[in-house]
Amino acid sequence: MLIRDIDPDQALLDLQRAAYAVEAELIGDDRIPPLHESLDELLAEPLRWRGVFDDDGTCVGAVAWAETPEEIDIDRLVVHPRAHRRGIGRALVAELLGRAAGRHVIVSTGRDNGPARTLYEKLGFTKVEDVEVIPGLWTTRYEIYG
Repeated sequence: MLIRDIDPDQALLDLQRAAYAVEAELIGDDRIPPLHESLDELLAEPLRWRGVFDDDGTCVGAVAWAETPEEIDIDRLVVHPRAHRRGIGRALVAELLGRAAGRHVIVSTGRDNGPARTLYEKLGFTKVEDVEVIPGLWTTRYEIYG
């Protein structure tokens, strides 16, 4: 599994939309903001990105984060539906945890997104709270100290 830094582009936007479409189905709500983001909006986000690439060079998963000297905020974790259950999400989050060097790491996911919640909990994240981000759309916040 090749993991490297990437820059946002149309292919990443397409990957993001495919991944968030699965989450929208899991949680029964398609109002997830990155699902409807334009390329210009994606490019404007001040995030760092790492991607996972298949043998043919296709990006099949990516993680985006913002960081300060005290904290890493995992903003997005996306895996293409055809690449599910291959350890891609786990590898990307584990890599960020390896970079944390004792810093606080936070992440949020759809409250009803069982696969994502299981991933974070198996990696040692602790549930902090459920948050209604817009009326009727709930997320669960997690944290860990790396």
